[in-house]
Amino acid sequence: MFDAVIFDLDGTLVDTESLAHAAGMAAFAALGAPVDEAFLHGMVGKDNPTANRLIRARFPDLDMVALDQLWSAGYDARAGGGLPLRPGAAELLGRITLPKALCTSSHRASAAHKLAVTGLAHHFAHVVVLEDVTRPKPAPEPYLLTAERLGVAPARCLVFEDSDTGTEAARAAGMVVVQVPDVGHVGGQHASYLARDLLAGARAAGLRLA
Repeated sequence: MFDAVIFDLDGTLVDTESLAHAAGMAAFAALGAPVDEAFLHGMVGKDNPTANRLIRARFPDLDMVALDQLWSAGYDARAGGGLPLRPGAAELLGRITLPKALCTSSHRASAAHKLAVTGLAHHFAHVVVLEDVTRPKPAPEPYLLTAERLGVAPARCLVFEDSDTGTEAARAAGMVVVQVPDVGHVGGQHASYLARDLLAGARAAGLRLA
């Protein structure tokens, strides 16, 4: 049924979103611009330039350099003990016999760091990052490029995503998409399968596992 499996990274395989949200809320508050979780949830799955535009639209006078520094420092402090994986991530990756690739909106250095810290890098034949595309998620370009690098037709790819943004991108690329929500509300309107965890999603999609 499938020729390859493609994974998003943040919030799908690695539990980074909760750390990033806690650090972000603290950073905004420290600069006198408190936000609620709904505002941060609206940036889940979006690349940094798009997220920054959302922030500037709400806080046009906010010191973006200071925000980035506070947010990064807070995230690093929270991630100092390591990055936890999402439930079922290690087992699922270990049991998939098809070629696997990663398609993330993270920058190359950030993705490489997360893969190294979690020990997941060896699972993936290809890693597509923000610098590889001109139109990031929710545009289909990242997933189409990933399929091209894998040498398979988009329709033969199974994708695992957590956000509506990423799910929309994969579906627009013509792929079958399992959405496993992480933080905040998701619409699920672009998902082929909406699942409580990665393994349940794999079973729902009929993915054969070792």
